[in-house]
Order: sequence, then C-alpha cells, then structure tokens
Amino acid sequence: MNIADIHISIQQGLQGNEDALSMPGVPESFEHVSDRAEFKRVQHRPGVELYRAHIVAHAFEPHTHEAFGLGSIASGVERFRYLGSDHLAPQDSVVLMNPDELHTGRAETDTGWRYRMMYIDPEVVAEVTGERGWWFKDAVAHNVISARKLGAMLEQIWQATDKLSFDSLLFDILFEFKRYASAPQAPISLAKQRFAAVLDYMRACMADRISLEQLAQVAGLSPFHFLRSFKAQYHATPQQMLMALRLYEAKCLLAKGLPPAQVAAATGLTDQSHLNKAFVRRYGVTPARYQQQMRTDHARAVRS
Repeated sequence: MNIADIHISIQQGLQGNEDALSMPGVPESFEHVSDRAEFKRVQHRPGVELYRAHIVAHAFEPHTHEAFGLGSIASGVERFRYLGSDHLAPQDSVVLMNPDELHTGRAETDTGWRYRMMYIDPEVVAEVTGERGWWFKDAVAHNVISARKLGAMLEQIWQATDKLSFDSLLFDILFEFKRYASAPQAPISLAKQRFAAVLDYMRACMADRISLEQLAQVAGLSPFHFLRSFKAQYHATPQQMLMALRLYEAKCLLAKGLPPAQVAAATGLTDQSHLNKAFVRRYGVTPARYQQQMRTDHARAVRS
C-alpha cells in the first residue's frame, strides 16, 4: 500500500481540477510556458514538505517557510535575496536556508532554474538526527558531488511508496546536509529577543489592521526608531514581514481545509482575490490548486 500523500501542483496546460480553474482571480498557469512547481507532503511525517520546480519567468516575493529550506539546484541559476544580500545558486550547488528568514527567488538565466527542496521543521531535524540547534552560516554551498547526491535522494524520497523507505531517505538526506550545519545556533541577539514579542503580536493580530505605532509600542521604541531597527535586524520592513507571516498562516489554514474566503479574512487579507494573488507570488501555486489537490489525494489515500 502506498503511503498517503498530499500533492499540490501548478503548471502550464495542467489538466483536471476544473473547479479550481474556474475560481475568480485564479490564473490557469504561470506566465511562462515552462514554469511549474509542485509541493508534496506525507501524512505520517508532519513537519516535512517536499518541493520541486522549474522557474523561468516567475519572481517569488519575500516569504518565509518557518522551517529549514534545504535543496539542490539541478540546472540553471537562481538569484535570491536572503539576510540582506543577493545570492546566486548555480547548477550543482546546495541551498541552505534557516527557519523564519524572509527570502525571494528569481531566475538569473534566460532558461530559468530547476531545483528540489525540502522544507523541514527544526523539531523534526532534532528528532531524526538527535541534535538540536542546527544553523547554516552560508546560504549556498558549491559542491558538485554533494549537490548531485542530494538531488538524487530528493527525487527518491519524492517517489518513496512506503513509510520505511521515506524515513530512511529522510535520515540519509539530513546526514548529507549535516556537513554544512553549525551547531549549536549562535546566541540570540538582544535585538532579536526584543522583536520576538513583535512577531508574536503580528501572529496574534494578523486579522486586524496593525499600525506602526502599535508595533513600536510592543518593542518599546518610537515608531521610526522601531522601523529602522526592525529593518536592520530582518532586512525587511514590518509590512513585508507581516505579509510573509499572513501568507504562511494562510497556507497552514488551507491545508486544514478552510475555505479560501475564510482564510483571507482570518489572515487580514482584503478578500479572496488578494489571497490568490499574494499566495501565487510567494509559493508559486494558487490556493485553489493547493487545496484541491490536497483533498483529491487525501480521498484517494483513504480509499486505498
């Protein structure tokens, strides 16, 4: 019996899921004929999300996964903004992103880039490896042998059909990524401790209209002192961070089966059209496809 999985995709000319395609504001495809992206989860191992994509024209807006983003570039070159700097990830390089860090993504070459990623919660990393506090100093590692090995294993885990195979591959993949990790994580700075309360406030009040003054009050700073300090810490404005948190929460609520209109209201977005556009810009798939494929594959798994 195959492991139950959740599979979400969007691509040019993708057939099926006609209800999703007919939703107002939902594009039928990326702008470019070659752009496509797919997410996959397995139900027995929460906290692990697999992703593969070929992106030519799409530009991902700042977003966060609240998980490690670990992957391999199969071809082309990606340019992304991360921790205040631009990074290039060419073919046969390894991508290493820490949790809760905003980042972007776009193609550096005319033919785009192909890549595979695993988004994995820190608690899962600790459970599998027996180590806490993993942290990656460098966003990109240039190691052809390792990148190709990881690319092959990420393809194998995508195709895994039973729990033991999946979990064994998960262990091997994390063991390979371990060579790039520093542990334990560096001590949290005083500024980051101060702003932790601000991020908690954003999460708790994301359905509301939040002002700069409110956030500054939580941090105990004047409004523009707060804005300057926040930007220096996170390399993003409070508004960019709030939108990233809203879209991540929207992704979680959609995964639980909440209607998109309800998700938009719960996360402080203007309406369902706003959700649709913002979701695609950050994750490369529409909310409808993300949720429709999830429901379809879950029902198929239950029947099996």
